Amino acid sequence: MGATPRLSHPHRRRSRRRWWIVTLLTLAVVLALGVLAAARLRAAVPVVSVTATMPTSVYVAASKVSLPWPATGQSAIAVPSIGVDVTSGLEQAVPIASLTKLMTAYLILRDHPLPLGEDGPRLTMTQTDLNDFETDTVEDQANAQVAVGEVLTERQLLEGLLVHSANNFADTLARWDAGDIPTFVAKMNATATLLGMRHTHYADPSGFDQGSQSTAADLLKVAALDMDDPTFTSIVRMSSVTLPVAGTISTYTPWLGFQGVIGVKSGFTTAAGGCDVVAVTRRVQGKKAMILAAVTGQTGPDVLAVAGYLALNLADHVDVSIGAAPIIRAGEQVAVVRVAGHTVAATAASTVTMLTWPGVSARRAFQGRNISAGAGRGTRIGAVVLALGRQRAVVQVRLQRALPKPTLLQRLF
Repeated sequence: MGATPRLSHPHRRRSRRRWWIVTLLTLAVVLALGVLAAARLRAAVPVVSVTATMPTSVYVAASKVSLPWPATGQSAIAVPSIGVDVTSGLEQAVPIASLTKLMTAYLILRDHPLPLGEDGPRLTMTQTDLNDFETDTVEDQANAQVAVGEVLTERQLLEGLLVHSANNFADTLARWDAGDIPTFVAKMNATATLLGMRHTHYADPSGFDQGSQSTAADLLKVAALDMDDPTFTSIVRMSSVTLPVAGTISTYTPWLGFQGVIGVKSGFTTAAGGCDVVAVTRRVQGKKAMILAAVTGQTGPDVLAVAGYLALNLADHVDVSIGAAPIIRAGEQVAVVRVAGHTVAATAASTVTMLTWPGVSARRAFQGRNISAGAGRGTRIGAVVLALGRQRAVVQVRLQRALPKPTLLQRLF
């Protein structure tokens, strides 16, 4: 008789099955954790967070500025580098005579840029140009003699326009630029609107027409742009110019070369009185600054000299009100950098001082860059862009101490 087979106990079989299931699940979890850990360890160190903490503006305390405004007419001053313009009072459009040519020259150089030292295109004078000269002579307008067939360069025409205030050159340049004078005048008025010259209207390119009107403050808007052009600046510094037919003709700009006067333009008609826009350079607070002053509506026996003196007197009193202030200081905290629960300060690397005026404010903008944990002390983490008027500067921002690296546990979890 054979042996009887032994059968597994049902409870034992269930226990063995559970053991295999738990073992397989445990291995799966361990394998998944291993894969996750490996992925986390292979991953790049996370980028740290950078947060700006500095004020975005630096204000200069306001105070009263006393200037010797002329008793008659209108006047204004401007310091373009600081973004300052101040007027003598309520503005009202008045005839501006040859100060109109500030816009004429601006448009010519804008439409036909003339690099410093170059002469530009050559224009042949025609019968129309000669007729302009003869009309200006009869009407006692400022002019420069021309002859039919004479060749003048763009620069020579601008020299006659700005140095000797030749009205006929204003018309010649206008026709050359726009085809005819009315079209050019329309461009003058459109440009005045774009420049924010709210009280300005032009009737001609020269200013002989008393319908060409503006204010002292408006005139400084275009004068400041003119003085940005090296060719314009080089011309208005000239005391005289020599032309093929007209010969040597002198400037009408008073006080040129005296006490830092480098231009720009004077004008006179019976309707406008004596007018002058003056530009001077001054060394203030250890920095070079250009000061502009405009005066209109002056009277007297030597009306241009009076207008020029009053404008220069204004400029002379402006520089004492120009100050200088640090817009950011070396070591000033600009931002904080955070990583792995740690916070590190970031500070300005240098001090920047700018020219100021009572009541102005400078703008400060932080521009960060991506950095990684473990960056060393002194690492550049961005920059601060500073602006006040036309003044600009960029200051680097650096870590005050090294950034820690995340620990193994922090990288895993």
